[in-house]
Order: sequence, then C-alpha cells, then structure tokens
Amino acid sequence: MTGATGNVGRQVVVQLLATGTAVRALVRDPEAVGLPEGVKVVGGDLSEPKTLEGALKGTSAVFLVWPLLTTEAAPAVLEVIARHAHRIVYLSSSGVNEDAERQTDPINQLHADMERLIEKSGLEWTVLRAATIASNARGWAEQIRTTRVVRGPDMAATAVVHERDIADVAVRVLTDDGHVGAKHVLTGPQVLSRAQQIHMIGEAIGRPVSFEEVPVQVARQQMLADGRPPALVEALLASVETRPASNVITSTVEQIAGAPSRTFRAWAQEHAEEFR
Repeated sequence: MTGATGNVGRQVVVQLLATGTAVRALVRDPEAVGLPEGVKVVGGDLSEPKTLEGALKGTSAVFLVWPLLTTEAAPAVLEVIARHAHRIVYLSSSGVNEDAERQTDPINQLHADMERLIEKSGLEWTVLRAATIASNARGWAEQIRTTRVVRGPDMAATAVVHERDIADVAVRVLTDDGHVGAKHVLTGPQVLSRAQQIHMIGEAIGRPVSFEEVPVQVARQQMLADGRPPALVEALLASVETRPASNVITSTVEQIAGAPSRTFRAWAQEHAEEFR
C-alpha cells in the first residue's frame, strides 16, 4: 500500500484488513503514522526507488498512489515493483482523455503518462480513474469553521466520488482476478460544482455556508503565501483554468462493489464535525 495514510489509502487499508488480507503500508516515517492494528508498516520513499526493495519483498499486489509531480522516478519504481509483485492497481483521474495526444492540464497529463508507463511494466495492471474525490473538501474546513465563506478559484463540475467507494472497488480489484487490463471510471451519482458541495456542507452543519470565487492570480498569491510548492500551485491552477466540465456518471462502483455509489450529501453528513 502506498498512500496508506491518505484519505483513500487509509480506507483501502481498513477494508483489506476486514477481508483478512495481509497489508503492508509504505510510509516515509514509520514512527509517525497511526494506522490500524494488524498493518505492517515499512519505511520507503517513492522518490528514492532503492529504498523500496526491502519493503516489497513478499508482496503480491501494490496499490499505487503517485505523490510526485513528475514521472521521473516512476520507471525505476515500477521495475522494483515488478521484481516482487505481479499486480498493480493505480489511482488515476477520470479527467484523462484516452484519445488525446496531450491532456488539458498538468495533473491529468501526469496521470496519463503514469498509465502508459504502467501498461508497459509487465505487471498485471488495473487503473482506477476517479472523479473529484469528496475528501478534497476537507481543504475548505478552516474557512468554513472561521468565516462560513469559502474563497477560491472555481473549477469545472464533476460527479464527486466518495473515497469509501474508491476503496470498495480497489479492494475487489486488488484481490480478484477479473480486472487485469481494465480502466475503471469511478464517479458519484451526481455532478456537482464547488458551490453546490459547499452548500451541502452548510446543510450538514446546520449553518449557511457560501462560495466566493476569486481570480486565479489572487488564488496564486494566497497559495504561495500559505507555503505550497510553486510547481504544485501552478499545476492546480492550470487545472482550474483548462479542465473542461464533465457530465460523466458511471455505474462502475455498483457493478464492482455491489452497492450504489454514495452521495456527496452523505459524505458531508458523515464529516460534519470537521466543519463546525
């Protein structure tokens, strides 16, 4: 497991443990994580492929969340994985356009490049192309708690998907044999704008919350002032400016996991205390 301490990865870990699957979590600092009992925590860094050899010994499948802004280290990482595991499941983006020579923004281009490298790796691969993940809304929590107004650049609406739905699918793909070579597009049941998501959070906490769009240049200055890496800021803002709206809603979650995808409204209700 990579990304085991993140919003999606943690859910995958919990659900794999529930199936009785042995789980090994790759983290940079094994002493600083709070993962469930039963997880074997091992140290390693995807930006330094040589650190992965020991962590991968004895593994059969890898859930890969790529945290870097380039694919420079990816070929070496995939070589190490292929020496030990036989299966890889990669968390990608529903914004990847299979037919495009170049993607609309740097983040989708990164995912498209990673997908191509994985396809050539010799591993049994499956790609999970997720729409906007509901837990991204946690980034608004401080503004909602303190001002009841979320200020930021707007972004094209998508069918926001609950991280537990991604995990439900990931667990089945990691443990079943019927998904090799598949690219599954995972969405929630409703296309939502940022303003609509914020309104639903307000309903969940019982207080009105509004969205105030700010120009990209203002957002850039604030993100840099907050200490975000410049390369990340530019990649995120390029997505804001160029990513097209998507009306795609799939039934993939229900087909694979056996239950309809969860709504963002349900997510907001589950996490209401984080925003109060």
